[in-house]
Amino acid sequence: MVKILAPGESTGTKIVFSVLAGIVRSGMNVLTGRSWKGFDSLPEGGYILCPNHLTEIDPLVVGHAVYSNGRLPRWLAKESLFKVPVLGWFLKKTGQIPVTRSSATAGESLRAAQKVLDAGGVIIIYPEGTLTRDPNLWPMIGRTGAARLALQTGAPVVPMAHWGDQELLPRYSKKMYLFPRKHVTVSVGAPVDLDDLRNGPRTRTVLQEATDRIMDAVTDLQSELRQEQAPPARWDPTEHGQAQTGRGFEKPEN
Repeated sequence: MVKILAPGESTGTKIVFSVLAGIVRSGMNVLTGRSWKGFDSLPEGGYILCPNHLTEIDPLVVGHAVYSNGRLPRWLAKESLFKVPVLGWFLKKTGQIPVTRSSATAGESLRAAQKVLDAGGVIIIYPEGTLTRDPNLWPMIGRTGAARLALQTGAPVVPMAHWGDQELLPRYSKKMYLFPRKHVTVSVGAPVDLDDLRNGPRTRTVLQEATDRIMDAVTDLQSELRQEQAPPARWDPTEHGQAQTGRGFEKPEN
């Protein structure tokens, strides 16, 4: 039985999370073995969790680990997902946060995230913004969204890395490889030190420095999991003529 640390959550939210968790955890336990590292040293209050992004099954892997270690996971999710039948209902009922590309509504997402963090919740942001384009699945360059939220809210940023789920569902694949049974390892590290950046102006340079520190921490964790040395420079899609979003990333956007 998982003890959920969510004193401010409504009974309805806890029930919906419990139903979803029962389905997801049962499925993940059948499909994969798992190892979790570092979860006993997570902050007790609200924090921003920044995982690497390997495959479309990542949210299930990350959510499984977070929920099973006593917290309710919240993602900043594309607004379009909230319009999908059934899925949209669950997203709304579990308090997920819709995000649009419109700057006019960006403040609403930030305020919603701030409310979750102030209540001691967990906000999950993939700092890469999409599945990594790196040919060997190393974390690529990050976007500044997680850094911006961290500096504006004062919340700690916890890096996370996972490895093994890409063997179950390869990047952008439509086919799962069930046999042999896969093993997934999820590791979290100490909060990223951003203290010297929090009180000054949030310039582009400051946001990029904070983002680089976050990506360094995520990359170091993945390097430990893989027992390999990461490339000296992170993959930059724009330098390789790749689109920033979508499955057809080998072709540049028009």
